[in-house]
Amino acid sequence: MKPSIVLVGRPNVGKSTLFNRLTKTRDAIVADIPGLTRDRHYGHGKLGSKPYLVIDTGGFEPLAKDGIMHEMARQTEQAIVEADVILFVVDGRTGITAQDKEIANKLRRTERPVFVAVNKSEGMNRGVVIADFHELGLGEPIGISATHGEGVRGLVELALEPYPEPEEGADESEELKVAIVGRPNVGKSTMINALLGEERVIAFDQPGTTRDAIYVDFERAGRKYTLIDTAGLRRKGKVFETIEKFSVVKTLQSIEDANVVVLVLDARQDISDQDAHIAGFVVESGRALVVAVNKWDGLDPYVRERVKVDLERKLKFLDFAKFHYVSALKGQGLEQVFRSVDAAYKAACAKLSTPQLTRTLIDAVAKQAPPRHGIFRPKLRYAHQGGQNPPLIVIHGNALENIPDSYRRYLEHVFREVFKLQGTPLRIQFNVSQNPFADRKPPEKNRRKPKPERD
Repeated sequence: MKPSIVLVGRPNVGKSTLFNRLTKTRDAIVADIPGLTRDRHYGHGKLGSKPYLVIDTGGFEPLAKDGIMHEMARQTEQAIVEADVILFVVDGRTGITAQDKEIANKLRRTERPVFVAVNKSEGMNRGVVIADFHELGLGEPIGISATHGEGVRGLVELALEPYPEPEEGADESEELKVAIVGRPNVGKSTMINALLGEERVIAFDQPGTTRDAIYVDFERAGRKYTLIDTAGLRRKGKVFETIEKFSVVKTLQSIEDANVVVLVLDARQDISDQDAHIAGFVVESGRALVVAVNKWDGLDPYVRERVKVDLERKLKFLDFAKFHYVSALKGQGLEQVFRSVDAAYKAACAKLSTPQLTRTLIDAVAKQAPPRHGIFRPKLRYAHQGGQNPPLIVIHGNALENIPDSYRRYLEHVFREVFKLQGTPLRIQFNVSQNPFADRKPPEKNRRKPKPERD
């Protein structure tokens, strides 16, 4: 499971800037206004050699007794409980403040490792800047610049040092982890109870019953599985309770920890943007996916047809996944769901031979060549597998940087059809061959000598 790094600090010390630096995005709004971040932001850490999740919190004011600052403080305190590592961000230009000391007192009482990141230290003597912050009693402060990236990578490597490197590939004989995800009250816990044949997790007609990710082991047809029942993910504006806000982090970690994800939808509710967001996170994480449309029983044919049209329109990017129409309460269609889970995992771990990949590539190009870019047409030479779970196909050639996304999707469709890769995202990477003679000068003897001038 990916470790989570939570950014904590008083308002306007640069937490959101650091979040954007760690995730290599601009997801968190950044401005010179204290208290701008009120809700949490979460993302994939992309700076450093190890995978992790990053959670940006609002400005922490532990002494706030009411109002929005009190609610932000409650959220941050819950984030601290959920965190694997805490980065305590302080302002090197302002120096240590009474509020920093109060936050440090809170953090010292936690059992989580805490690293003091002295931000905005660019252009200053680092030794002098960090000297005052030893007073916080949280170990050696580390000077960084979130804006310019100075010292940030070293800080991340130090914070994640206790965590192992991710394992390469996957073994089909190992226990298969299946995460059941979706919006609140779509029937995730009911589905798990139906699969197990007993009430192992609480199922209640009230959104948000499941607060944390619950791991349940069971065996089916001689194979071991771990089902992960997750808290329902709902739209940010609908997330009010502090505990529920940070159960989202547990859900995201469960998706990262799973081999296959079953996305549960409610056929009796409209397919929402949040359903698409959850599916997008699963695809971004590279997890094999099966979609279960629950509460299908009792719907008339017109409503069923309308639901299918809505699914095709709003979740078109999930055309690689298998859709099943089920009733978790009655146990209908769940057997087919698990057959698709096994097939999706097998596809995610498939080994693709280089000769067959290259032949498929040549046939695809012969059928439909890539469009020209100016006077040149990209030339695709050969392909090989670059990774598994999800499958990665590496294509070599010339001028491949000019290939449009539409042609990439065409190649994905061809490879998926030929190699039967249903249920798993497929990644294609273009490697451009460099001309080894591009920078060489011709030998002296081959150079043309200028003709002598005639009198």
